[in-house]
Amino acid sequence: MSEANVQQPTTETAQGPEPGAPDLVPQWGVNTPRGGKTVVNRSLKEDARVPLFLGQTLINSLRDLGYNSTTSALCEHVDNALQWGATEVRVYFRQTGKQGNQRIDAMVYDNGKGMAPRVLKVAIAFGGSMVYDNRSGIGRYGMGMKTAALNITRCVDVYSWQEPGAFYSMTLDVDKIGQDRNNMIELPDPEFTDALPSEVAEMFTKPMDYAKKGRDSHELLADESHKLTEQLGRSGTIVYMPKCDRLTFKTAATLADHALKDMGRIYRKFIDKGVRVYVNNRLVEAFDPTYWMPSARHVKVVGLTETKSALVDSWTVQIPVAEGQLFTTTEVRIRMFLLPVHDWGSLPRVTLKNSLHVFDDHMVSYLRNEREVEIGAEPRLKLKKHSTNAWLRVQIEFTGDADEAFGVAANKQGVRLQQFAVDWILEHDDCRFQRTITNIRKMIRERQLKIAVAEQAGQTNEAERHAMDTEGVQGVALPTPPTDTDEQKAALEANLRGLAVSLRQEEETEEQAFNRVKESKYLTEFKPQEYAPFYDTEYKFGKLILRVNTAHRFYQKVWQPLGDLAKKTNQMGEAESGEGAGDDVADTTRKALVGLKLLLLSLARAQTQMLSGSAQGEENQLFRNLRKAWSDVLETQLLHV
Repeated sequence: MSEANVQQPTTETAQGPEPGAPDLVPQWGVNTPRGGKTVVNRSLKEDARVPLFLGQTLINSLRDLGYNSTTSALCEHVDNALQWGATEVRVYFRQTGKQGNQRIDAMVYDNGKGMAPRVLKVAIAFGGSMVYDNRSGIGRYGMGMKTAALNITRCVDVYSWQEPGAFYSMTLDVDKIGQDRNNMIELPDPEFTDALPSEVAEMFTKPMDYAKKGRDSHELLADESHKLTEQLGRSGTIVYMPKCDRLTFKTAATLADHALKDMGRIYRKFIDKGVRVYVNNRLVEAFDPTYWMPSARHVKVVGLTETKSALVDSWTVQIPVAEGQLFTTTEVRIRMFLLPVHDWGSLPRVTLKNSLHVFDDHMVSYLRNEREVEIGAEPRLKLKKHSTNAWLRVQIEFTGDADEAFGVAANKQGVRLQQFAVDWILEHDDCRFQRTITNIRKMIRERQLKIAVAEQAGQTNEAERHAMDTEGVQGVALPTPPTDTDEQKAALEANLRGLAVSLRQEEETEEQAFNRVKESKYLTEFKPQEYAPFYDTEYKFGKLILRVNTAHRFYQKVWQPLGDLAKKTNQMGEAESGEGAGDDVADTTRKALVGLKLLLLSLARAQTQMLSGSAQGEENQLFRNLRKAWSDVLETQLLHV
């Protein structure tokens, strides 16, 4: 092989113990820890004792154990707090320094059981856990506290105590460990102190940045430093992460805002039971994406007459804990909810979007031991994008025994539902999952239709309004009934009231129908009429009445499908194909349907105009014959469409 074909290393190289063996020459990256290089070179020597874990490089690698966001990383510390009985958890983001040279520190405090010095030392070790593989709680592996902290900072300090003022602390420093040249890296004993460092204590006693200042008050743990030890309680733990270098957002205010929103949803079950969670001294309110919990924050939204969704169905499925283990199963509970479309459907869009968050991607929520591990759309369960998705919710609850079936990893970053679990859920009880989803979608569409009908009560439709707007510029005016005397006015009103009764629409009061008939010159009536033409027209009491035959094949194959397509987005604008694209499709289809209605209204007006002032006998019959003949031909042509 020529030299030109040999790939030349571009990273720093170090001579191995045997210069004649190319495979023993390490090719280091520029950020390889110096201590790691030493240990690897020593290990490459013949008959060398090689440790199973090379801590100098491993600790750097663990920084890249992926977390979806800063909030999801900090949730590991909240998980540990809840695992050990905390009733109060506080999350802090502190930003200092001027723009361009800013520093953000993060911290999590809890009033749980705390850790004795020996337990703290074990807890700092990777894999060190007092509940390893105990699936009844949130934690399981003894990795979360360390990997989550190092994911956002290079150095983490942990303080824990089991009596007031007796703090034991330990530090994990990526850079310091990376320089250690020992094969066996041992942890030192925890250090004792009777007071927290000032930079840690200040986090508790000073107000923190927050995105929406003034929305609610600061609830400091202690307003004066001399009260801090007492307020920290008899036991607890603090995880302090200074100089964070890997954060989702650039400001403490934005980090706090997102943490407050997400943690309210993730820990809603715990908050509902009385656990207090704070972010930068703001109390986190539970947010329930199923809108079932009476303590959730959505119940405070102004203007709601209904604050609770409907639990449509709830059942359990026994799922194998692993593929092929049919006789070792665990219980999974599935709940399906229908949001109060009848009450919320007519609310302003800003309320639905910003206050209730109806349109957030919250269709399926997975809860592992009451802690949410994923939320969003779920194509794996055949829940594709649909116009009704915003109004239904699915909650799937399972214990740690189902971790393999749901693909829950050590860092709890989502669900990777395994196919055998999908099959058990979808095929259980004669496909109960899909049947219930279908029924809920049907209920949503029916309720949306009722809302649309109710909103139209007493209102002219869009085509009628367009026709009215152009009436003043038509070349020939239609005749109007006389209203010169009070008697004529009274007679006309009586006739219009009678006409309104015959044209009254669903959900419309008699007075609403009368006002609609009185104000509009164009009126449309939809009714099934077997063997009648597709449309008919009548001019009566100064009103042009267009009657559309819903039993005609043109209505069923063209008119109605256009109307259904226009409703592909729900009435608030959320669509199957995405909000923007759905809006465009619905708007274009709606305009096409309005144009079709105007086609008939203009035809009806032209016929009325041509008959005006004539005897109307033969001409009227000619128009009737033409409508009938045209309708029959059209129906025949549509027979196989």
